[in-house]
Amino acid sequence: MTAMRLGNGMWSILRVACAGVGINSTDAQLLRVTGEIDYRLPGGVLARIAAPGQDGAAKRAVDVARWLESAGISAAQVVSDIPQPVVVDGRAVTFWHELPRHRAGTPAEVAAALTRLHGLASPADTEIGQVAPFVGLDERIDAAHTMSADDRSWMRRHLAELRGRWAALPTGRPWSVIHGAAWSGNVVVAEDGSVILLDTGLLSFGPPEWDLVHAAIECASFGWITDAQYAEYCRAYGSDVMRWDGFYLLRDIREFRMVTMAAQAASANSEYQEQADLRLGCVRGDIGPRVWDGWTALS
Repeated sequence: MTAMRLGNGMWSILRVACAGVGINSTDAQLLRVTGEIDYRLPGGVLARIAAPGQDGAAKRAVDVARWLESAGISAAQVVSDIPQPVVVDGRAVTFWHELPRHRAGTPAEVAAALTRLHGLASPADTEIGQVAPFVGLDERIDAAHTMSADDRSWMRRHLAELRGRWAALPTGRPWSVIHGAAWSGNVVVAEDGSVILLDTGLLSFGPPEWDLVHAAIECASFGWITDAQYAEYCRAYGSDVMRWDGFYLLRDIREFRMVTMAAQAASANSEYQEQADLRLGCVRGDIGPRVWDGWTALS
């Protein structure tokens, strides 16, 4: 990794990182400001600025993207002819090719893409690690300053309960390479028909059901996809995760991760407070049974 120093300011970080690898940053366009910070650059390149201290995660994302490309899996591609990440004032900057024109994948297309991913052998030269379902959750709860002390106490107790249940995870399908964030929005289809995986930074080795539970939640918890679409998803993959004994545990972990994400986001932006309160109320049992209305993506 290449390290540099400069003063504060994302624009300054962007300019220094681009200059260091010979990429033009003129007229850069800000695309995203939550989580990682994305800029569109001339020539169809995207620059991604990670949070402070995430240079290891940024390097892993680059390594995973390169491995997927070598394995013949269509995914977001890094710019291949430059060293990266570039670390500027404690922030890792990576460079990616902009996606072609595309649409969101259907549930069946998502399932087909996961089938292919789950069939890969683990990479020999890239360390992907095992799935870590609770990574970062303690920190998110600690950072949820807009939640009451009672709310944070409940979240800590619930997290301890989920960890205990995870230790007794029922046996399911053989562990494999998994995506880790297999929401429908993370699989897109280009105009040429190629199916492209996005947000592969959480790719790891773990139970395939960890990926499959996303579509089940989209249907049964939030109503984001219909029963018919979920049935198509199950047919395309060849099984229904909701029929597995471990489904409820993985569902509960995934939903709780979404609660903590919103709670942490609300501490930085009050616009997310209503979403954080809603999510906590649902998972805690204050709002009634699924399907829950009102869960929306954090942008």
